[in-house]
Amino acid sequence: MNIRERVLSGIALNRAPGFHFAGNFLRVSYDKVAADDARISLEPGDHCIDADGQVSLGAVAMLADIALATGVRAAIGSDSTRLATVSMHLRFTGARLEGRLESRGVFEGFVEGAAARQGMARFAIDAGGKHACFGTGSFMALAPPPGVTMHPVVMERERIAKPLAEEDLDPGELEILRHADAALASGRRKGAFIDRFWGYEPRRTAAGATSVMKNGAHVGNRVGHAQGGLLVGLGATTAMAALPSSWALTSVTACFVSPGEGPTLHAKAKLTHRGRETAVAQVEVTGIEGRRVLEVLTTHSRRKG
Repeated sequence: MNIRERVLSGIALNRAPGFHFAGNFLRVSYDKVAADDARISLEPGDHCIDADGQVSLGAVAMLADIALATGVRAAIGSDSTRLATVSMHLRFTGARLEGRLESRGVFEGFVEGAAARQGMARFAIDAGGKHACFGTGSFMALAPPPGVTMHPVVMERERIAKPLAEEDLDPGELEILRHADAALASGRRKGAFIDRFWGYEPRRTAAGATSVMKNGAHVGNRVGHAQGGLLVGLGATTAMAALPSSWALTSVTACFVSPGEGPTLHAKAKLTHRGRETAVAQVEVTGIEGRRVLEVLTTHSRRKG
């Protein structure tokens, strides 16, 4: 299956309510759903490999986000609950993000004394059988936006998806395909398809780096806002661009301020520290009318050699 066929397949899978296009496009698999053992995985391919030959940071962060939320949702006991990501912390071991990604999420309880119900969880991701990433996250249980119905996640989506031709698409689906076609057509430019498709194309500046992500169904979550893990990936990718490639990303701390809304999302990274062996960057992601969506703090280590 080539990338364009995968996009069409993702659109077909997305017609079943309860998930989002990005997850369907990546073929994220719900292997086990339990509060103490949520197992989520994906098989990488050309569609989600970045210019360095590793799985896109957006896909990694999205897999972590889903594993964390799955554990919390299982503890709440409702598949149709809307969970808003409050914070995520990811630590990278330095293992390359190659091969099958397998994530395990474990529910850690609710915040005691909080006015609203906030669940906490931890996760770990293996890449090609190697321990590659681990961390924590917290989620707020919220009512869905007006006019939005939350549907349970359908685990076996392949059975209900029908192959689609371009002429079968509605305007929203056609927009996803056109965006993918544009990313494929610009393949001669530096970077990988997934970077162009998701808008992970940072530009280095004197103070750090900036990125602009086109918002839409191709990066949206179940209620139409930009998906939390993909936003974390945008922030982390922008932070990495503020440093030469001789620096490795070692951790990401992300705090969500408001939903990812608006036609475009802007990430602006600035270096707050650059020493001989470690560096720190701060990233602000803004959306509609310049409203803050996400605050990200990253740490980096100088590579050997």
